[in-house]
Formats: sequence, structure tokens, C-alpha cells
Amino acid sequence: MKLAVAGGTGTVGTHVVEVARERGHDVVVLSRSAGINLVSGSGLSGALSGIEAVIDVASTRTISAKESTAFFAAVTRNLLTAETEAGVGHHVALSIVGIDQAPHAYYAGKVEQERIVRAGTVPWTILRATQFHEFAGQIRAQMSHGPVSIIPKMVSQPVAAREVGERLIDLAEQSPAGRVADLGGPREERMAEMVRRYARAIGARGLVLEIPIPGAYGRAMRDGTLVTTKDSDHGRRTFDQWLAAQAQ
Repeated sequence: MKLAVAGGTGTVGTHVVEVARERGHDVVVLSRSAGINLVSGSGLSGALSGIEAVIDVASTRTISAKESTAFFAAVTRNLLTAETEAGVGHHVALSIVGIDQAPHAYYAGKVEQERIVRAGTVPWTILRATQFHEFAGQIRAQMSHGPVSIIPKMVSQPVAAREVGERLIDLAEQSPAGRVADLGGPREERMAEMVRRYARAIGARGLVLEIPIPGAYGRAMRDGTLVTTKDSDHGRRTFDQWLAAQAQ
């Protein structure tokens, strides 16, 4: 099967590409290094020739609702237009658990992404997942000021990026299925505590402060909006198991 992966060099995208190749699929990575700009659409028209399914795991680093919406709207529209021209029969998109109940900041862009996919003519599948284990290190890097890390009060249910990659390939190998069951990690965690454990694991010193973010966005972080429900699927690898593997 010939697949294209948008965002194939990112945290989950590298796993998507790796899993696909392990299963014998022919993979095209839609990246700047390949001369493709997902935001402008340049280079896409010829890149999807012969592609049977596109997996979109592209992302951007912003907490601005305006910037996030502009990014995901442009990327999604460009992909769908190119897919239609190339006759691609399946668009698989990775989204985030709970975003329709928290359409704020970064999540506003993901809501718009889903809306555009649903309204498009390319048959689609959307998988919503919780944050990855890597998010603890990423948020620590973003929210550290000298020896102090200021971490939002947040209930998370971290899932292994590898397991998300495996699920996305499973879905790409099947017929378009619309919105499928959400995927979360095996247990809930407090983000501040995850950051503390991550810091210990890498030998970093400093103070981790947990603070509540005001407004609806912060409330969604705290109240369980961003974790799975009883009808969801769950990965196997815990955050502590992932941490231990990083030290090997």
C-alpha cells in the first residue's frame, strides 16, 4: 500500500512512518525537506500520485486560537484539494480527545480541522487521542524560567506515541470509518507530577510549580475534559514505563 504522511518527522509522525515501513508499505513523507510546504500547498500536487491514503499528523507550536486555526485550516484544505486531484480514497486525521468541549487556544485549530475534513469530499477517518508521553518534556521546556518550571494544573492520560502510530496505520489499512473510538493511555496522571518525574529521570534540578490556568481553557485542563470516556480504547505502556525506556 502506498501511503503519504503529513507531519511525518514529528513526535508521532516518525512512529507512523516507522510502523508503516515495518509492515511493508511504501511511504511518502510530506515535509519541507522533500520540497513540500503544507501551509502554502507548494509541492503537494505531484507528491500524491498513486497514494491510496494520506495520514495527517501535522502540528504547530502555538497556544493562539487564531494562529492554530489558520494553520490547521490551510493544511487541511491543501491536503484535501491535492487528494481530490490525485484520486486519493482515504484521509486519516489525528485529533485530540475532548476538543469539541474545549474549543479554545490550540484546540480551536483542531476543531476547525475536523470540521473541514467532515465537510470534504474525500472519504475520511478521524482518530482522537490524548497527549503523548513526550508532552511532559515538551511542556517543561516551554514553561521553564531558569530553575523554575510553571506547569498548568492539568489532568492527563498520556499514551505512547508508538501506539498511536500503530492505530493510525491500522485505520489506514482499512476502509474509511468516520469518527472512530478515542485512544487514551492506560491511566490518568497529573501533568505537574509527570514533569517532576521526567526531570528526575534526566537528572535535572529545579522547582516545579503547578498553577491553575484561568478561563474555560484552563478549566478543561483540570476537569477531565481532555481524558477518555468509558467507550474509548486504551494503550498499554504507562508513562513510567516510557520513562524507564528512555534511560536505556
